[in-house]
Amino acid sequence: MWADSRDFEQALDRASVHAKLWLQGLPDRPVKPSKTADEVERRFGGPLPATGISPAEVIDYLAEYAEPGLMSIQSGRFFGWVMGGTLPAAMAADWLVTAWDQNTGMRFATPATAAIEQAAGQWLLELLGLPEGCDVGFATGASMANFTALAAARWRLLADAGWDVNADGLRGAPPLRVIAGAERHETVDMGLRYLGLGRPELVPTDPEGRIDSQELRSVLAARPGPAIVCLQAGNVHSGAFDPFPQAIEAAKEQGAWVHIDGAFGLWAAAAPTLRHLCDGMGQADSWGTDAHKTLNVPYDAGIVIARDVTALRSAIGVHAEFLPQEEHGAGNPFEKVPELSRRARGVPVWAALRSLGRDGVADLVAGRAACAAEMAGRLAELPDVEVLNDVVYTQVALAFGTDERTRAVTGHIMADGRVWMSGSRWKGRDILRVSVTNWSTDGADIDVAVAAVRDALAGTV
Repeated sequence: MWADSRDFEQALDRASVHAKLWLQGLPDRPVKPSKTADEVERRFGGPLPATGISPAEVIDYLAEYAEPGLMSIQSGRFFGWVMGGTLPAAMAADWLVTAWDQNTGMRFATPATAAIEQAAGQWLLELLGLPEGCDVGFATGASMANFTALAAARWRLLADAGWDVNADGLRGAPPLRVIAGAERHETVDMGLRYLGLGRPELVPTDPEGRIDSQELRSVLAARPGPAIVCLQAGNVHSGAFDPFPQAIEAAKEQGAWVHIDGAFGLWAAAAPTLRHLCDGMGQADSWGTDAHKTLNVPYDAGIVIARDVTALRSAIGVHAEFLPQEEHGAGNPFEKVPELSRRARGVPVWAALRSLGRDGVADLVAGRAACAAEMAGRLAELPDVEVLNDVVYTQVALAFGTDERTRAVTGHIMADGRVWMSGSRWKGRDILRVSVTNWSTDGADIDVAVAAVRDALAGTV
């Protein structure tokens, strides 16, 4: 029996109230959670009760007992793990996506959401300066975007070598090389592992983590044959971009497929003041990014872009008698990402782009980079602070003398809770990594961040 509409209304009303209270409290709330997962689990675990409660009561319970275990990732004072917040239009659009409950796989069955995603894809190509006619798919995140692009690369290179990987798998297939910079993101390795391609051959990088294009040329020339070259737009520690013109030229001389992992850095192409970082990027064959990062839309929001439409749809698409085949050139959404059933992820992306416009996206991206540069400059003035990278984008890598002191400062900042910055290890040293990704980060947030680092330094002498 269809539920009483009042159940929806009451539950949604309560959700709206709690969501607004959460958002209103972000400016003053500590960033770190106040309870651990084990503590929160005591309120949500145990045997399933025999009787239920009303939908509105469920929402009230969730809000009351989950909040102490929530990280304020949407706060302008959150600088961890290259995570963005959520723009208002994107959040509200995501609520609509849930209410509409469209399984966005087929243009025939869900024309509205399929058309909106198609429009969002075209806008992305325009913003990022990528070739018209590329396929754009909306995956769960940058990890699966990279996986999807690499699957298309594997299909194309083996098909060109006379091997049908869809029919015959990899046993007995022609050898396929994968080459990447020594500082590639680990999700590239993960995608290659899923695809049965193993670890990539690694090329040395410069002090900022950029691939050495001359070494890449030598590695490729030493053993010609089908190859995938993985490049990077935005090193996770330094924010540096690989030298795309030289590296892509070296790859193309050997007929390699070039994929660019641009989880957060691809968006630099949308800002005139940063576009130079992406020079030559459009000559690649595929790209992966995550709209939850720099564009600030809700999870999940990965984006895969492929120049070779046939390769992408052949590697990823599903063909079955119960699925109507789309004759439209845009193809069905399920032909571009691994999931056959999924929510309309591209709708919040469209909403974010429409709310900002071209100029707004440029200001958003450039503004995050400007905040990172300002923070780096102010932190460098503090005693015992080393800025280890050339701050060209949104990443700042910090050290405070010895590894022990750096770990102590990092722990102090996390325990303090006013801001959140994540630790890492780079160039043989423990570091504190600052990622300025949230759309709402402003000068006041930078003031708090600088104060938090200053206090941590004083507290760890």
